[in-house]
Amino acid sequence: MSDLLAQRQPRRLFEPTESFPDFSTWADLPLLVDTQLMRLEDEVTDGHYVVRAEIPGIDPAKDVDITVRDGRLTIRAERSEKTQADGRSEFRYGSFVRCATLPAGANEDDIKATYDKGILTVSVAVPERAAPAEKHIAVRAVIQAGSKRRRWHSRHSR
Repeated sequence: MSDLLAQRQPRRLFEPTESFPDFSTWADLPLLVDTQLMRLEDEVTDGHYVVRAEIPGIDPAKDVDITVRDGRLTIRAERSEKTQADGRSEFRYGSFVRCATLPAGANEDDIKATYDKGILTVSVAVPERAAPAEKHIAVRAVIQAGSKRRRWHSRHSR
């Protein structure tokens, strides 16, 4: 008996056809998905709603478009990269769009954006809201018909 394991070719998502002669295998899919991902993180801190987007390898002056409308912040970016080595050339291109809902009261006229080391940071002013006043609610007991118990009122009732 042989100690070698039989090797099998990975299954394909689609078998090659005339229309798609060599479509990617499942093993290639994580690379395809990962190149189109724009990661975001957001937080409210120091009176600002701050969104950070990871989009390395772009020129922020021409490859990024940030818009705000009806409480929605939208970040659009495009990246293209071309490399040549050993008589071969390869290019990668990606278009990204992510949206974030602004917190209530966000000032859509006070938004700033910076780009540093592959991270786009967008800051939107959010006024500090006063804590709502505490309200006391009166609770009354209800006497059912035929009961000899008396109706009582809480100290907040009138």
